[in-house]
Amino acid sequence: MRLTVQRVANAKVEVDNKVVGKIDRGFLVLLGVTHTDTKKEADYLAKKLCNLRVFEDENEKMNLSIKDIDGELLIVSQFTLYADTKKGNRPSFIESAAPEYANELYEYFIQKCKEENIKKVEKGVFGAHMEVSLLNDGPVTINLEY
Repeated sequence: MRLTVQRVANAKVEVDNKVVGKIDRGFLVLLGVTHTDTKKEADYLAKKLCNLRVFEDENEKMNLSIKDIDGELLIVSQFTLYADTKKGNRPSFIESAAPEYANELYEYFIQKCKEENIKKVEKGVFGAHMEVSLLNDGPVTINLEY
């Protein structure tokens, strides 16, 4: 499981010109699942994400977690995080999990984040063509992987 985490002032995801997920200060998370991932990886990464200390404290040090700032999460599935670009110019997505399995772990991951007592957890629409907008804060972008 791979996460690309962006600290944002705000973010939203739209499907067919309708907002399906929207947050203020927090993390926009792009989540990719490979075929060998299990709930173990999801458990670990949900806890890691929700305790990741990249928000500034009163001394302008990245020392606070999303919980500490009462932040919000927007979690969007993105199978392209497992793109293999070693050969040729067209990426291979063979390492991405099958959609049914990936969606199961995606939904499980979202539930685990909710159990971490995050103020607001929003999501995209699995498998849909989505338009994601964000105002990156920093910018701070971090990749997490089990």
